[in-house]
Amino acid sequence: MLLLAIVIVYQMVEIVDAYEKKALTVFGEYRKLLQPGINFIPPFVSRTYPFDMRTQTLDVPRQEAITRDNSPVTADAVVYIKVMDAKKAFLEVDDYKRAVSNLAQTTLRAVIGDMELDDTLNKRQEINGRIRRELDEPTDEWGVRVESVEVREVNPSQDVQQAMEQQTSAERRRRAMILEAQGERRSAVEQAEGEKQSNIIRAQGEKQSQILEAQGDAISTVLRAKSAESMGERAIIEKGMESLETIGQGESTTFVLPQELTSLLGRYGRQLTDSDVQEQAGLDSLDFDAETRELLGLDDIEEILGQIDQATEMDVEELEQEAEAIKRGAGTDIRSADAVIDEAAIKDPEDVVADAQAATDTEAPTEQSDEAADDDDRAVEKERE
Repeated sequence: MLLLAIVIVYQMVEIVDAYEKKALTVFGEYRKLLQPGINFIPPFVSRTYPFDMRTQTLDVPRQEAITRDNSPVTADAVVYIKVMDAKKAFLEVDDYKRAVSNLAQTTLRAVIGDMELDDTLNKRQEINGRIRRELDEPTDEWGVRVESVEVREVNPSQDVQQAMEQQTSAERRRRAMILEAQGERRSAVEQAEGEKQSNIIRAQGEKQSQILEAQGDAISTVLRAKSAESMGERAIIEKGMESLETIGQGESTTFVLPQELTSLLGRYGRQLTDSDVQEQAGLDSLDFDAETRELLGLDDIEEILGQIDQATEMDVEELEQEAEAIKRGAGTDIRSADAVIDEAAIKDPEDVVADAQAATDTEAPTEQSDEAADDDDRAVEKERE
């Protein structure tokens, strides 16, 4: 009797763990779900079916599928499920784990078959979301919720992998060639830009050199003209002195000097004539007159330098034209040496001598009358004394 009592008590007491629930059947009829803790059930005629209420992991076996672009691939996944209603999981499906696993396999193949190979390799999250949405509706009827689906691997066939490797290598070579071509193009552009800047700087230097050369030519022309003018005066003086020498060798004791010779004698000073002719400026003056200074631009050196700096911004063709114009003397007041000599109206020495003799012949009577008048004045003064 004691042994029978022990057996009956053992059959009547059912202990349920905290993480599970158990379905109770009596004579094969579903009665209720046993909650965690100690539960009493009819002995000998009752059966219990445990259900783990925690999140469970189901491995989806590796599946072979063909993508939409006819590329064979193999894929496997992991499904995370949780029993939400143990009664439905007990009454609506035979084995909910096996059912969810098989449903996940077929859904995985269907989703991969609707996508292209590149999408299956790149869009893992999209595959996971589509599989989960496909599993939600049937598993809800089983009292099971699919919490997450993760595709672990999607592997193309060996031939496809080799083709992908070749494609990747070709793409990398293409990118390398593009980068190399871009580098060469940029190098050529930089080189051309450098040559352009060098040509510009060289042209500006040549332009400034031509400007300075033209100004030097202009100044040299002015100085040559001044020198020619000075040499013309010296020639006049020398011819005049020769004329005086010729006159002095004559038999006449009375001489009439033309105005030109008087002015020339004054330029050489009183030591030559012992006369009181007004002393004039010397020939060897180192100062330029106002006209020459204005022509040479000696008072506007800073302005000329500023104009040179501004001129460097002009085009090379315009610079060459201006330089040629300056070299030809266009637009300037510079006169040639011949023109200066012509304007000086230098007389020939023979003409000077002829003029002097003509003046002597015309003024001789006047001088004789003056001498007679002087004799009369001296006679009058003697009578007064």
